Amino acid sequence: MNTISPAAAQAAAIERPAASARPTGFVHDTMTVFARESRPLVRDPFSVVFSLVQPLVFLGLFGPLLVGAAGGDVAATLQWFVPGILVMVALFGTASTGANLLFEMQTGSHERTLVAPLSRSALLVGRALKEVVPLVIQGTIVVLVAVPFGFRLDVPGLVVGLAVLAVFGIGFGALSYTLALACRNRDWMFWMVHQTLLFPLMILSGMLLPLEDGPDWMKVAAAVNPLSYLVAAERALLAGDLGSPAVIGGAIAAIATCAVGVFVGVRAMRRAS
Repeated sequence: MNTISPAAAQAAAIERPAASARPTGFVHDTMTVFARESRPLVRDPFSVVFSLVQPLVFLGLFGPLLVGAAGGDVAATLQWFVPGILVMVALFGTASTGANLLFEMQTGSHERTLVAPLSRSALLVGRALKEVVPLVIQGTIVVLVAVPFGFRLDVPGLVVGLAVLAVFGIGFGALSYTLALACRNRDWMFWMVHQTLLFPLMILSGMLLPLEDGPDWMKVAAAVNPLSYLVAAERALLAGDLGSPAVIGGAIAAIATCAVGVFVGVRAMRRAS
């Protein structure tokens, strides 16, 4: 009769709970990664407030210049400018997320994550979902700061607008992670591509200055820039015009960015692992 040694029985007892504890399902894995990535945010909420410095500087210093150009109409200027600042928050907040992954790869933390019983798709999507939380918090704070100065808040429009930006942020954050995976051994290249692309995308979206009076080549570039459609959608939504065609265009741009970002990011994550 076959007998099992005490050492083998002990090893089997250790392995069985580990197998039964394995997460099942993409959604469960994604939520596990999301919870892990959100812990630093919960422990240090001031980082969310600190990252608002740049948008608020643009709002406080660039806004008065636009008011002067608009003939002194503060309320109308804020109604035009604040939605662009919301898109700026989504752009800058998610574009730099790949830097966190770079740090984890350089310290070996990412490699330890790869041995966890989690799907590679969930590792990327969970990380990207985490960026939605600070985006929503920061966007809400920017709008509330502008209200005392004459900005007219439409709550349903703000909710839909933040949802559209969240979808965009997931996709753009996934693209940032893809760039980090491609530059894992050359972090300087990540920041070079980051800075080279970010500011042209911002300027050619019309979030800071209107492009109607710009040269034709700028208008052509803006027409293929997804941020242009997001900015137009946010301006319509925050004005309460939820049925505007611009909203549909912005939603399509956000969904397309999300689909492309997640698809490319998941492929890069699987290849890297």
